[in-house]
Amino acid sequence: MSSEVLSFDAAEALAAAALRAVGASIEAAADTARALARADLDGIASHGLSRVPAYAAQLRAGKVKGDAVPSVTRPADATVAVDAGDGLAYPAIATAIRWAGSLVRRNGIVAAGVRNSHHAGALGLFVEDLARDAGVFALAFTNSPAGIAPAGSGTPLFGTNPVAFACPMTGREPLVIDLSLSVVARGRIMVAAQKGEPIPEGWATDAQGNPTTDARAALAGAMLPIGGAKGAALVLMVELLTAALTASHAGFEASSFFDDKGGPPRIGQLLLAIRPGAVGADAQAVADRVAAITARMLAEPGVRLPGDRRLAIRARQRRNGIPYPTALLAELRAIAG
Repeated sequence: MSSEVLSFDAAEALAAAALRAVGASIEAAADTARALARADLDGIASHGLSRVPAYAAQLRAGKVKGDAVPSVTRPADATVAVDAGDGLAYPAIATAIRWAGSLVRRNGIVAAGVRNSHHAGALGLFVEDLARDAGVFALAFTNSPAGIAPAGSGTPLFGTNPVAFACPMTGREPLVIDLSLSVVARGRIMVAAQKGEPIPEGWATDAQGNPTTDARAALAGAMLPIGGAKGAALVLMVELLTAALTASHAGFEASSFFDDKGGPPRIGQLLLAIRPGAVGADAQAVADRVAAITARMLAEPGVRLPGDRRLAIRARQRRNGIPYPTALLAELRAIAG
């Protein structure tokens, strides 16, 4: 498959131009394009510019409102509620991050909920920003359209429901853990389907509940959770933290992120920020414990910190550019006009 290399700035500009061409506001296009290009910079192609054609189709159809402006309410001193207004998720999440970063300095612990939202992309980017810019421990959760069946069932009811965590580390970028509660993110199967490539057995089942290595059959079937029944329980936990706490659609009520059929997905996100020193230990003691715990891990042969590979990819691609399939770039340029 032929490819073309773009700089980060060129990738961001192309994505923004394509989104603006199909009705996204300047602000929504900018927030979305930056998040997608950052995902590609880190080697997370499943949450990068490959998402633009689906977003564009949904913007054209009105499934996503391109001119939505996030609205904010303050239910309590240490909380913020953001309504994405059926728009793209990224402007609403950016709003939640700004509020959380400001409020956590005074309150110590802050919760930010986002409702009437859409696909949130690589959650790790958001908690990384909070950890680096506000110096906090951060957690992010999102639900998503149905893809995983509860334990004991073959019917997908809940999404892959990713979880992300970040904390500051002295002298280096924050530690970031970002994982889907399915064996792999659904976006990786989507990319395999686009390329016509098989997937490993153990990732998903087909529509009849049979194990499959066919990516297209997997998209029509169910994702498998990490850890079997325990993973399925974690999926339910995230569903309740997001869909229930923000009064958003559950996975089985949400329309697909991948096509323009149906109404807005209206899913939910939850961000938590905890300032070091807010729960009984002073900030320096917290930093010392983070350093000691991670240093002990790294003393073991073959051990690396989660996210180190991603940071290495980021550094390399910032120097050398980001490779994209030629066909994808042609499609985005056609959308952008």
